[in-house]
Amino acid sequence: MPGHAPSVGPPDRSRALAVALLNLSCLGLGYAALRHWWSAAVCWAATGGLLFVALPAEPDGVPAGVLVAYGVFLLLVAVDGARRGLRTPLAAPLPGPRLALVVAFALLAVPVAGAWAHGGAREEARQQELLARLAAADTLVDEAAGRRDFGDAEGEYRRALRAYAELGTEHAASRAGKLVPERLDAYYETVATPYREGRHCAAVAPLKHLRTVPDTVDRALLGDLVTWPDEPLAHAWRECGMEGLGTASDTREAGTHLRDLLTTFPESPHARQVESGIRGRIKTRSAALSGSTAPCRVSDELSRIRTTVGRLPGATARALRGDADASVRRGMYACGVDQFKDKKFSSAKRTMTRYADRYPTSTLAGRARNIAIAAEIAARRPAAGRALPPVTVPRGTRLTLVVTNDGPGAVDLLYTGPVTGTANVKGCAGCSTYPSRTAGRTGGCKSTSTSYPKTTLRLPPGEYHFLYKHARTASTAGFVRTYSDGVKIRSGYRYTSCLYVFRSTL
Repeated sequence: MPGHAPSVGPPDRSRALAVALLNLSCLGLGYAALRHWWSAAVCWAATGGLLFVALPAEPDGVPAGVLVAYGVFLLLVAVDGARRGLRTPLAAPLPGPRLALVVAFALLAVPVAGAWAHGGAREEARQQELLARLAAADTLVDEAAGRRDFGDAEGEYRRALRAYAELGTEHAASRAGKLVPERLDAYYETVATPYREGRHCAAVAPLKHLRTVPDTVDRALLGDLVTWPDEPLAHAWRECGMEGLGTASDTREAGTHLRDLLTTFPESPHARQVESGIRGRIKTRSAALSGSTAPCRVSDELSRIRTTVGRLPGATARALRGDADASVRRGMYACGVDQFKDKKFSSAKRTMTRYADRYPTSTLAGRARNIAIAAEIAARRPAAGRALPPVTVPRGTRLTLVVTNDGPGAVDLLYTGPVTGTANVKGCAGCSTYPSRTAGRTGGCKSTSTSYPKTTLRLPPGEYHFLYKHARTASTAGFVRTYSDGVKIRSGYRYTSCLYVFRSTL
């Protein structure tokens, strides 16, 4: 019968060793030689299970627990085969014990060759897996390159970079690892695309990113790439900073770029060009104020340049501050004059008042105040803005204008004409409001028992425009208002003006 073993004979150690070695072949051949088929079937099942787990080969190989279990199983069947072969004769006796040992040792090549072949397949699988990771990183770079804004793509770039770094250091000897230096060259080329295209502002963020790559990737892998971004970044900072200098949307960014250039690469040729470049821009834009059709726009540009100068490191800022301040001062004055000529009187008043307050020692401060006064009057009385106040004061006869206040509050008097100026008339302590305009005209400033506050103006002849600004008091709050008037002063006359407050029915 197939499962019946021959009768037990005398012990034979060579046969026992041969059966044990035949069982180590992973095919249960020792049991087959003894015609112990059920035991052989168990060996075949165990080996089949191992092949099922091991094939196809994976980069991580067979789980260690499976290999340990299978190794223990082989040792057990080898020991069991030796025990059975010690006294059980073989189904087909070999010519001699030595030949049996040779056959058994030869058959051990089967599991050894299988293990070697599986190791090779496993290594190839590992190589393919690493190449797939490299390809995935390449895909990330390609996808990131398709995004216009670097901020949207930076996450993908960094993930690809981490993959390159791991392959190049932890798997340097692999086929994928040997390709990493080439991929890093392509990575730098791709990330720096905006710079190569001349888009310097768009290139700043990518180039700053490239300077951080050595924090992720081994410097030995990068080689000359470690310092490559320095020159392009310095160039991009200068170009972008100068491009945005004075523009409305890029003032803060321009200052930041130029400051970063001066602090990061202070000895670079690009840094040495910043001061002269800004000085030249100030000179050019200041010259544009003369005869410009839009001096206010140029003035705003000069103000933004000064803001940028204030953001620069101390030495450069100090060197440029004088030129920047002077240009802003000229620009502000030119803008105020242009606003007045364009009949933008409220704007002209604000600009010239700010100029006079900010630059009180300027030789133009007095004229700026006169233009501000004329502009404030013209905002109420457009005839006062037909021309700028005269630059020089007329010589010759001066006529007297006495202004008397019959109202309870003080009055600020603004006037413009051949001369421009202001005066103040104190409030009348014992005076009150009139019930109507008619009552004010007939009774104003005529009480012999009242000491009215007065001020006297001495004016050259000519046409004048006045603005009366009444201070509000408890009795006039809610209805007192500023008003304007005009008069032509001629030689040979003495002029008086009576100020009073009446309650209107409106």
